[in-house]
Amino acid sequence: MSDLEAQALGKTWFYPFRLPSGRTTPTYDGGALDLIHATRTQMLDSALNTEFSDARGGLSALDMACHQGWFSAHLAQSGFGSVTGVDARAEHVEDAGLIRDVLGLDHWQVVQSDIHDLTPAQAGIHDLVLCFGLIYHLENPVGALRVARSLCRRLCVVETQVVPGLTGWVDYGSYRFVRPLKGSFGIIDETGETHGPEASTTGICLVPSVEALVWIMQRIGFSRVEVLPVPDDGYEQLVHRKRVMVAGWV
Repeated sequence: MSDLEAQALGKTWFYPFRLPSGRTTPTYDGGALDLIHATRTQMLDSALNTEFSDARGGLSALDMACHQGWFSAHLAQSGFGSVTGVDARAEHVEDAGLIRDVLGLDHWQVVQSDIHDLTPAQAGIHDLVLCFGLIYHLENPVGALRVARSLCRRLCVVETQVVPGLTGWVDYGSYRFVRPLKGSFGIIDETGETHGPEASTTGICLVPSVEALVWIMQRIGFSRVEVLPVPDDGYEQLVHRKRVMVAGWV
């Protein structure tokens, strides 16, 4: 076992990374959350296998808010020629960098940045953009989705917690002028949790309904937007539509 692998096995992770020795990194709560990672990976792979052939060496991927690098590592291992993971927290960048080095994935780079600061000139434009577990921790989720669209050449996949939707019509200045609701957002308070590794960096979180997310992605420039199917034995929040994975094609 290498010193780097020993270092990885010496801490508890959010994800069960399989290391070169065959051992798996220990995870929070004795693996209670492992199923959500497996379900999201399975759903992502289904979309990628439909959109991209096995010849992925000439393709690039961007993982926005990559956390400890679970999906960045998966993309690098699944054949993408270039993978960039971006996260705002220095500890996540450090953890992802450790996993990259343990797995020997030299074509994966990890960058520290607020995702709202990313531009095509600075971050490039990528065949695939991931936005997993991010927008429901943001006070400006629409802005983040606009960034994702600006950096995307072919496919963007968004995974997020969602809130119940609202439908109907509202008076918009006068009872004689009404507008239809296209979806809704719920406000979640994480202001006391910004120190947490899985929480918002600002504490104010706007969580979309499924209808809001799909409508916004359509309006900001994705030509086709679909809610992806969930395996029957998947993680309960995804099965029961408390979370969704949505794909947007440029």
